[in-house]
Amino acid sequence: MASHRFRNKGDRAYSEPVPSLLARATDLLQRGAVDQAETLYRRVLAADKRNFDALHLLGLILAQRGKPAEAQGLLAEAVRARPRSVEAQVNLARVLTMLDRHAEALAGLDAAVALDPTYVLALNNRGAALRALGRLDEAVASYNAALALKPDYVDALYNCGNALNMLERYDEALASFDRALALRPSHAGTLIGRANALRGLRRFDDAAGSLDRALALEAGNALALFNRGNILSDGQRYEEAVASYERVLALDPGHRYALGGLAFGLLSICDWGRSESRAAEVETQVRQGKSVVQPFTFLAASGDAALQRRCAEAFIRDKTPVRPPPLWRGETWHHDRIRVAYLSADFRDHAMSYLIANLLELHDRARFEIVGVSLGVDDGSVPRSRIVKAMDQFHDVQSRSDREVAGLLHELKVDVLVDLNGYTLGGRPEILGYRPSPVQMSYLGFPGTSGTDFIDYMIADEIVLPPEQQSSFTEKIIYLPDSYWVNDSNPKSSARVPTRREAGLPDAGLVFCCFNNNYKIRPFVFDVWMRLLRAVEGSVLWLRRTNATAERNLRQAAQARGIAPHRLVFAEPVAAAADHLARHRLADVFLDTLPVNAHTTATDALWMGVPVVTCCGSAFAGRVAASLVAAAGVPELAVASLEEYEALALKIATEPRLLTALQTKLRQNRRTCRLFDTDRFRRHIETAYVKAWEIWQRGGKPEGFRVEAIGE
Repeated sequence: MASHRFRNKGDRAYSEPVPSLLARATDLLQRGAVDQAETLYRRVLAADKRNFDALHLLGLILAQRGKPAEAQGLLAEAVRARPRSVEAQVNLARVLTMLDRHAEALAGLDAAVALDPTYVLALNNRGAALRALGRLDEAVASYNAALALKPDYVDALYNCGNALNMLERYDEALASFDRALALRPSHAGTLIGRANALRGLRRFDDAAGSLDRALALEAGNALALFNRGNILSDGQRYEEAVASYERVLALDPGHRYALGGLAFGLLSICDWGRSESRAAEVETQVRQGKSVVQPFTFLAASGDAALQRRCAEAFIRDKTPVRPPPLWRGETWHHDRIRVAYLSADFRDHAMSYLIANLLELHDRARFEIVGVSLGVDDGSVPRSRIVKAMDQFHDVQSRSDREVAGLLHELKVDVLVDLNGYTLGGRPEILGYRPSPVQMSYLGFPGTSGTDFIDYMIADEIVLPPEQQSSFTEKIIYLPDSYWVNDSNPKSSARVPTRREAGLPDAGLVFCCFNNNYKIRPFVFDVWMRLLRAVEGSVLWLRRTNATAERNLRQAAQARGIAPHRLVFAEPVAAAADHLARHRLADVFLDTLPVNAHTTATDALWMGVPVVTCCGSAFAGRVAASLVAAAGVPELAVASLEEYEALALKIATEPRLLTALQTKLRQNRRTCRLFDTDRFRRHIETAYVKAWEIWQRGGKPEGFRVEAIGE
């Protein structure tokens, strides 16, 4: 029998058997005397280095002390000493997980389940390992196996809900979280997971309520507060969102995500006293790699194209740290027609559908098969029906996971995949991360780089993306002539125009307008607007109403600049796009914003004959309107500085003949100008698809190119 030798007080050597040492160590451990227990376990191992109990229990102590590397060595020895110990296999796997060695952890858990298929802890932990490896469907199956054995296993219900959230199977996730809460109502983590499921279902108020319950249990839970900020922002409750983000940063000043959310919330409510300093801070944090910011948010905070790339790269790296193996692995196939798939969350009553529907209808069906893949809701709207009808195939995949959608695209053998969302609301660029198609493009939705290596091309023009800025994009650039922007060749406007009084406008006076989202309005542009109102007697500024706080802050900002608040008029939302177009007839001059321009709002104004005065920014998002006015035949409306912008707007507003001439030119040209010539645009973009397809077919790597103008 092994023993351990040490000296007593009388310096007399004697031996204590290992079983006695183990018994004393375990008793000490159970009584919480961990240090003393550790000392005895080490004495056991000095006498018997393969003692299973000492290896196992000392490994657990070290793991609990935050020393996973040391613990792993001991637990691995324990497993070698007793290979059929399920408990040791599970504990070793837990430490391997702490070390991010998930594949090894999974192998150990597979061995544990093989030894005892009824060991629910092994099944639960196996699900966690699979989830960490991105094998989400298998993770859910493992959690469900545990729950089949133990239906009241709260941890498995919670973990399964989180995996289902990652799979975007939000209804099932919600059911799993609700089952867990019925068993353990005070589990804050479950309430947070439940809120994420509700957010996925776009039930924003219910999601916020779930987080409020979590915060009632743990007022200082930074994760709950951060998620609450995100959900309130999604629901356009920006003032409350700002308060949540500020509480996060008060608890954790170095929080990597809250600053971007806070900056966007402040911009959305036009709280310039705080938003400008926070926007500058966001730029600094992204430059230094200290914050992860949603790229769409960063467009509003910074016009620096190189920083926008850095922001996008950091964001996608954080969002998908484990890149799944590609579905397309270099093989070549050939269809009778080039198969082009459009991927979007906005095939509904949304600006995207109004812009692109005519293109989809006009595509040359002799050369192209057009596939629609919808990530968003079926709202039963006329635009949705028009989109569905325009497609050769239409797949509603809202309820499917990223992996499932990518699998579908690969099974369809899509040649050219066009992502219309990017980092806009509802976009799921992770689908493209599975590389389902040989040619993958970003178009229209997000005016910036994806920061990825799995999107091959960006469709642009030389105004929005000057050649010298290509280094700010990870994609190869396809340059279209005229403009990269697509429009309907005949947008429908209501026949009835509201009266000025119905629209809240005064009976007389020039109407400056800007129907951009309020977050795009920055103080340096607003200053120009107020000077214009001061210079043009009786004029008003007609803005879009997005939230009450922004309206209040903008009125106060006007008053602080010496302009009566009533000279800012806020347009109510209207149900029909045709009614919104019709009310443009009441406007005289559209004033654009920076660092993000008018996009769809600019084309609406131009179609209705309203001159759009714009200033070219330094990055894609701030150069779109310049591209649009050029394609509308009025390139003189785009200038290079805010000083020129102010002078041009004032000139147009105070010279009636010039204003009338511009309005007349726009209305006369809209049937012939290139901005609204959808069929001409269709031929250009089809040429782009063909050339990118040909590069792939001949085995080449993606390369940038220009499409020559039709008939030139």
